[in-house]
Amino acid sequence: MAKQILLVDDERDLVFYTKLFLEEKGYEVLEAYDGQQALDVLEEVTPDLIILDVAMPRLTGWDVLSRLQDEMGMVDIPVLMLTARAEDADKARGWELGVTWYQTKPFELDELAMIIERILATADDTWGGDDE
Repeated sequence: MAKQILLVDDERDLVFYTKLFLEEKGYEVLEAYDGQQALDVLEEVTPDLIILDVAMPRLTGWDVLSRLQDEMGMVDIPVLMLTARAEDADKARGWELGVTWYQTKPFELDELAMIIERILATADDTWGGDDE
């Protein structure tokens, strides 16, 4: 069964091309274009990974992270922050909020694929993955 990724970003072109690339790699990709849409999707499904931008309309990536932890009890879902926010303070905030990986834009799709593979392999090792 394909690993499911929720891709959350308000840059529609980025979502479109990244989704195509990841689907070609064998992932099932769900999409959301702002933080509220992401939470709506998460009410229905629990993906294997969330790729999350910071600066978005309605709810920021920080807001989504806080709600995942506080209200939804989804602290076990790995989160890859994918954002243009490259300041040390932003990175520190991401790590403090429990992100699994913090990647800044611009990025290479092949590099993103390697990061995703590592995150998912680690999650499988930690939580038992599909083997149990």
